[in-house]
Amino acid sequence: MNEPTHIQYLLQHYLDDRVERYTLDSHRLKVCRHLLSCHTPVLGGIRYQCDHCHSQVPQYHSCRDRHCPQCQGRASRRWSERQQRDILPVNYYHLVFTLPHRLNGWVQLHPECLYAQLFQVVWNTLKRFAADPRRLDGKLGMTAVLHTWGQNLSQHVHLHCLIPGGVLKQNGQWQPSRGSYLFPVRALARHFRGTMVSALRHSANTHQLHRIGSTEVERCLDQLMQSDWVVYGKHCLNHTHSVVGYLARYSHKIAISERRIIDVNQGQVCFRYKDYRDNQDKVLALESSEFIRRFLMHVLPRGFMRIRHFGLLANRCRKGALERIRQCLEVSAEAVDEHNEQPLIQICPKCRKGHLIPTGVLCPVWQPVTLEPG
Repeated sequence: MNEPTHIQYLLQHYLDDRVERYTLDSHRLKVCRHLLSCHTPVLGGIRYQCDHCHSQVPQYHSCRDRHCPQCQGRASRRWSERQQRDILPVNYYHLVFTLPHRLNGWVQLHPECLYAQLFQVVWNTLKRFAADPRRLDGKLGMTAVLHTWGQNLSQHVHLHCLIPGGVLKQNGQWQPSRGSYLFPVRALARHFRGTMVSALRHSANTHQLHRIGSTEVERCLDQLMQSDWVVYGKHCLNHTHSVVGYLARYSHKIAISERRIIDVNQGQVCFRYKDYRDNQDKVLALESSEFIRRFLMHVLPRGFMRIRHFGLLANRCRKGALERIRQCLEVSAEAVDEHNEQPLIQICPKCRKGHLIPTGVLCPVWQPVTLEPG
């Protein structure tokens, strides 16, 4: 008989086997505890009663972990609503910078270092191109989101960048970009490669990559300089509300959505994925232990910010920069009410006629935790 196709069920029934066979660090185990307790009595909740059939309906709190598939949909919607006020009436560009797979082992050993350098090197590359007098000759803005996975849950570290099409020049005027692409992707890729390799050499020399031998560092970086790096640019997006929805698709995405899991049977997990080599939708079957291993491989370091804003969109200068750009474009900011979220009226799941009314608080029910870090 087929089993439920959600990640919480997989962790409940197969995580112990994974822990016994392989070691898991304390941070990943903590994430697993969050996902296991999400919407369960462990976190407590609110007791509701139907005003029609008088049924008692408990609703338990969410864990709000950024790796939880049950929590990120709502978080993405709320985040996108907050970003609505920052959308400019200009074209937007989507660029994707990818780390070579040759660095995947380094990422596992020093994730904080390589992820942070990826953000900074990508921004330095785009900032330099934007400031070039032969190009836009001004200050750019960027929102970047880190993804670490491919469609089959393999390690595929890349940065999604959404960029307003233009720059703010030194004289305070807005200079719009031209054409379907912001900058030539081949030129971006060469500069990205050189800057990233240089940054990694510096990190190795300053002992930030101490888990990697010096011989391996030199050999790997020399090989990377001889290979082509991938930068992908998508056509510009028009200034519509679809820009927010487009950004939301990437902002709080996790390694796999539960909609892609189509079957769990006798410890084997089958899920859909898209093979971009031939642009075909396919199905991959993995043992539950391997599926959990791949899923947990994309747990981010504790406290690491995977969504960042740069340049004109940086937190310290965003408000003033956006006001100046709107003055140049002779448009006003859209009014966004931060307190316009209306309370959700919930229909009773039993009678489908009445409404749920909160009647009390459910205290957390603590349960013993048996998982131990390896």
